[in-house]
Amino acid sequence: MISRRGTLRLAALGTAAALVPKPSFATNRIRIGVLKFGTVSWALDTLKHHKFDTANGIDLEVVDFAGEDATNVALLAGAIDMIVSDWLWVSRQRSEGVDLTLVPYSTAVGAIMVKEGAPIRTITDLSGKKIGVAGGPLDKSWLLIQALARRDHGLDLPATSDIVFGAPPLISEKSMQGELDAVLNFWHFCARLEANGFRRLIGADAAAKALGASGAVSALGYVFHDKWANEHPDAIAGFIKASAQSKDLLARSDDEWLRLAPDIRAQGEELARLRDRYREGIPRRPVAEDAADAGKLYRVLAEIGGEKLVGRAPEMAPGTFWQVPPQ
Repeated sequence: MISRRGTLRLAALGTAAALVPKPSFATNRIRIGVLKFGTVSWALDTLKHHKFDTANGIDLEVVDFAGEDATNVALLAGAIDMIVSDWLWVSRQRSEGVDLTLVPYSTAVGAIMVKEGAPIRTITDLSGKKIGVAGGPLDKSWLLIQALARRDHGLDLPATSDIVFGAPPLISEKSMQGELDAVLNFWHFCARLEANGFRRLIGADAAAKALGASGAVSALGYVFHDKWANEHPDAIAGFIKASAQSKDLLARSDDEWLRLAPDIRAQGEELARLRDRYREGIPRRPVAEDAADAGKLYRVLAEIGGEKLVGRAPEMAPGTFWQVPPQ
C-alpha cells in the first residue's frame, strides 16, 4: 500500500502535469498506472513505441507502481486515470457506490500445471497431492477450479490436498525443484513452465466454460471512473483504438516480440510460448457477451468465495463492463 503522503504527492504531480501545455497532436491526456514488471507493460510499450497514442489524439503517460494495491489506491484517490484490474474488484467497488467500470483487456488466465511425466492426468488425481497456488485462497482461477471439482467429481480440493500459497515466482521455482506435485499460477508463469517441461492439466478458462461461460471471459480490463470517461469521451475512444492497434500488432508480428524480448526477459521457446498464450488472450467478442458470461461466473464465485470475495452483492453490479456509447 502507498502511504497517504505518497498518494497526495502523486495527486499533486498529476495536477501540476495537467497545467503543462499539451502538444497540438495530442489534446487528451491519460495517466495509466501499471505494475512495473507486469505483462500489461508489453502492450503499452508497443503502443508508445509505435506512437499509436498520438495517432489517435491522446497523450498517454505510463506511471509505474510496485504493487497492485498501490495502483488501486492511486486510482481511487484520483492520482491517475486508469489501471488494469479484474471485474470482481470493479463490481465490488460499484456495489459499494464507487463509479468504476472496465473495458476488457485480456482473457488469459492461469492453469494447473504438472511436470510432463507426472502420473496426474485428471483433476481427480490432485486428491492427496501437494498443490502450490499463486494469488491466495480467493484467486478467481483457484475458485473456479475448486467449483468444477466439487460439482463434477464431489472433490473438495482444499480438504483433500495439501495446499501451499505463495508468490508466483516462488511457486514456479518450487515446482521446478520438484517440491510440489502441481501448481496453479498466473498465465505468463504457466507459459514459462510449458517451455520447461510442464503441461497444462486444466486451465481456469476450461473451468469457466464448463461452469456456464459461452466463450473466453476477460479476466482483466482497463479500469476507470464512469465520470472521467463521460467527461473525456475523445480520450477514452482514442485509448481504446490505440490499445486495439497495439494488440493487433502483437497478434501478427513476431518481430515485435523479438523487440520486446529484453523487457520480457525471455528468448527461444519461452518467448514463443509467452507470445502464443498472450495472443490467445486477446479479447475478440462483443463486450455484452463478455459481461453476460462474467455475470454467470460471478454467481459461482460468490457461492464459493462468499462475502470475503464479493462483499454483500449476490450479483455482479450493473455497469461493471463499460459499454461504448453510440457514435
